[in-house]
Amino acid sequence: MSPTTRHPARGNWLFIFGWLTVILVCGISSVLGASFKELSDHVPKVVAGLTAKGRYAATNELRLAIGVSLRDPAGLENFAAQVSDPASSNYRQFLTREELTTRFGPTAEDYAAVQAFAQTNGLTIVKTHDNRLLLDVIGSAAAVEQAFHITLRTYQHPTEARDFFAPDTEPTVDAALPVADIEGLSNFSRPRPLLVRNRVKPNINNVGGTAPGGSGNLFGNDFRNAYAPGSTLTGAGQSVGLVEFEGYYPGDINKYAVAAGNGRTNIIVQAVLLDGYNGTPAPASYDGDAEGEVALDIEMAMAMAPGLSKIISYEISPYNTGATTQNDILNAMLANSNVLNLSCSWSFAAGPSATTDGIFQSMAAVGQTFFNATGDDGAFTTGASSVNGVDNPSLGLAPSSNPYIVQVGGTTLTLNGSGARTSEVVWNWGSGFAGCGGISSYYTIPSWQTNVSNLALRGGSAAYRNIPDVAANADDIFVIESNGLSLFDIGGTSAAAPLWAGFMALVNQQAAARGENPVGFVNPALYLLGTQTNTAACFYDITSGNNTWSRSPNLFYATNGYDLCTGLGTMNGTNLINALAPPPLVVSLLALPAGGANFQLQFLSQAARTHTVQYRTNLLVGSWLTFTNLIGNGTVKTVSVPFSLFGASSRQGFVRISTR
Repeated sequence: MSPTTRHPARGNWLFIFGWLTVILVCGISSVLGASFKELSDHVPKVVAGLTAKGRYAATNELRLAIGVSLRDPAGLENFAAQVSDPASSNYRQFLTREELTTRFGPTAEDYAAVQAFAQTNGLTIVKTHDNRLLLDVIGSAAAVEQAFHITLRTYQHPTEARDFFAPDTEPTVDAALPVADIEGLSNFSRPRPLLVRNRVKPNINNVGGTAPGGSGNLFGNDFRNAYAPGSTLTGAGQSVGLVEFEGYYPGDINKYAVAAGNGRTNIIVQAVLLDGYNGTPAPASYDGDAEGEVALDIEMAMAMAPGLSKIISYEISPYNTGATTQNDILNAMLANSNVLNLSCSWSFAAGPSATTDGIFQSMAAVGQTFFNATGDDGAFTTGASSVNGVDNPSLGLAPSSNPYIVQVGGTTLTLNGSGARTSEVVWNWGSGFAGCGGISSYYTIPSWQTNVSNLALRGGSAAYRNIPDVAANADDIFVIESNGLSLFDIGGTSAAAPLWAGFMALVNQQAAARGENPVGFVNPALYLLGTQTNTAACFYDITSGNNTWSRSPNLFYATNGYDLCTGLGTMNGTNLINALAPPPLVVSLLALPAGGANFQLQFLSQAARTHTVQYRTNLLVGSWLTFTNLIGNGTVKTVSVPFSLFGASSRQGFVRISTR
């Protein structure tokens, strides 16, 4: 008896059920693939090797910053590049915030769709943003899990004495929903201050500073004497904005301002509190470097620019509120059109992010300059998953390889008895404490960095973004912090970034005095200056030292020109200021010779800029012709112009000098 004759009905039913099951499963898979999209890089890589301790409590509340997709990300990237390129007709033709949103920001319809999604899924909207780049929401863990089709679990942190929560799968949303990424789904990585205290410093050196107490530490005007000697610019009319994940004690800042003098007590220091933070510093037991980082940043900005109108500390606290949403800080900075000079001395909790990139590109489009401390862990090792790979999202080293901001390395600066700069080497305390530098594994090399010659011989890459761009002092610094303590021998690239922000305030002050637009994203201009024949006029080239450490003993070493320790170098005072924001060119006509064949023009040249001397015989007919080009170096130039240019016997004509 055959099986079909024994149980024909059952056999047919089983066959049909199996066939229907296959069709049903395939149908569901097809619908998921067509209707949902996965948002990558939200699960810390370390989770794959850990065993979950349990589910994150369903009633726990999470605060999320949902990034909304730009309407034209390629257009924004292209415009940000053009507006920053000295060779472009759009150079420094910045947009207003409203124009930026209209041209490139998420549409009102897209923003409304994300708001509706949040509310439908039980998330409470706590903040909307005028540029529609972010939507801030609060919701229970259960609501978050439902909204993004994830399970939140808890794990023992592999290197810290705490548990953390994270999703065990990447979040998904409807494919048509314009969500780019989500901040707040994990607290594996916390923002980390890049200040380094003297407990790791190998020895105490008197570097010629004027800090109280006779330590020789650098303080107040010491930084101006080194990097802007003789300049009368003070940053008047300018403001500096700082990324901070902690609060500060106002009394510390006032005490520093009083001791440093030169009008610094007139600077308004303001805290902008975000994501529910009340501004109260966390106890030192939580993170003994966090509050000191904020004090250091503020004090370095006012040290370089004693006439600033305002220093704004944009603050969120992981300790007080659990929030680690750096995009909320960055977007608040972007929204303030009165703050052009920005600085960050923290490593972010998350790696490369489309929304973060979009905010940095938007800053370039509206004329803001953002400086970022590269970090204090020595040379970045190769690869996103390496021991300190700069783009490894599990390490929280962002945004140290981002190509849309200026990356700042560190030096050790020495002054002489008169307070003048005498030497500078790469900052490296050993034991892994040194200025970071290296090669990104995520971002390709930006066009303005391709001008650097022999990148491979310098240890760099001709294919990927090289770090850093510039440098400043990161050693032997006097700080007042922790509610009245005077501390010595503080170090870290965290000091170098706000020094550059203060310096850029001097540049933008000079630009504003001439009625010109601000500098904006300055890297293309810096690299143009850094690859000209008279680079030394604008930068102090750091040629001694290294940022090697035990896990990277051969990389990197300082060399002539650009290197992966200090980039192009440190700022060379008024020469760099004048190159970025040229003062009016004053040309003098020397006494005409009675019967000579030439006459002479004299002017103060502008460092690293090309001065073109042109002539014509008639302003109504013909065009300007070039007589000669001169590369400025900050010295007086004398040009001898022959009368023969205007005709065999003519002693009449027109001459002009243009600068680019």
